[in-house]
Amino acid sequence: MTFMESERTRVELEKVIRELDLDAILITDRYNMRYIASYRGEGVIFYTKDAKYVLTDSRYTEQVERECDGYECIDIAGLGYAGNLNQLIATIKCSPEYTGSKVRVGFENLSISYSDYDIYQNKLDEVELVAIDGRLDSIREIKTDDEIEKLRVAESIGDAAFKYILGFLKEGITEKEVALELEYYMKKNGAEGLSFDTIAASGRNSSMPHAIPSDKKLEAGDFLTMDFGCIYDGYCSDMTRTVAIGYASDSMRSVYDIVLRAQLESMKHIKAGALCNEVDAAARRVIADAGYGNCFGHGLGHSVGLFIHENPRFSPKCNALLKPGIVITVEPGIYIPGQFGVRIEDLVVVTEDGFVNLARAEKSLIIV
Repeated sequence: MTFMESERTRVELEKVIRELDLDAILITDRYNMRYIASYRGEGVIFYTKDAKYVLTDSRYTEQVERECDGYECIDIAGLGYAGNLNQLIATIKCSPEYTGSKVRVGFENLSISYSDYDIYQNKLDEVELVAIDGRLDSIREIKTDDEIEKLRVAESIGDAAFKYILGFLKEGITEKEVALELEYYMKKNGAEGLSFDTIAASGRNSSMPHAIPSDKKLEAGDFLTMDFGCIYDGYCSDMTRTVAIGYASDSMRSVYDIVLRAQLESMKHIKAGALCNEVDAAARRVIADAGYGNCFGHGLGHSVGLFIHENPRFSPKCNALLKPGIVITVEPGIYIPGQFGVRIEDLVVVTEDGFVNLARAEKSLIIV
């Protein structure tokens, strides 16, 4: 067995092949390549009914041998990707079971670049490319116990980083210094990388949900929003905490309380069978009733796994049902342009009758 290629994964891949009447699947998304074949390098996977191949160049051939049990490695030297794929396609055509006029190859249309699609469309012989949308991504929705443990460890590194940064924060340091210190701590304490670019936004900058850390210095009376995460054994963490520097005004305290209440209220609705948009609506009602409905523009949360933004999501547009094993963020926010913003984010595992919160960091308003 490979990194994640369980019997369930194999069954799901065969189901995609059967339901779309495919002869093969061309896997190009790097997260799906890792999930399905354990592969962390560059290249593509060609998955057929009878055989499995990783196509790559000489930089990664040894890596394939080490990581991809059960897969044949093909060095693309000379023929390139299209030429080698044509040889594999010819093998399918020669099979006694093949009766079609064109080989039907499923491809990941939601993530492939146009230039790559153009190459495959024009250089593969007698092939019909069939869009499979997010069928492979959906295989990753439900996390195994092993995956959840990796996500828990990743989140615990974030928890420790937040506790550490509280002792580092003071007036006069810059947002860039805050972000760098968080990243350094996480990498020094078990992280193999970052889930995404760290956000550290203070004062007026905190009203921008995805503000880029700047040279702005922390000042008394600032809110500081820190959104950060790390990767542990391939899996991402994600958390956000907002703290006040020096003191918090009455309006700052009020808004913080509203965001926290919105998060806690939405969490009451999280359990298997709940609709994602109903969980989102629970948080949105609290914020709207407090008069800040126009200040919460993004969705309440997104699933997390090998990739930081997976599906399903807590948003008004997502009517998917929650299932046990989905790992998803809960991150309401209020952003008042020109003044300040507040976001609080935890990472939870959906269970049959509720959830398990992987985040342990304090959520009451902290003034440093």
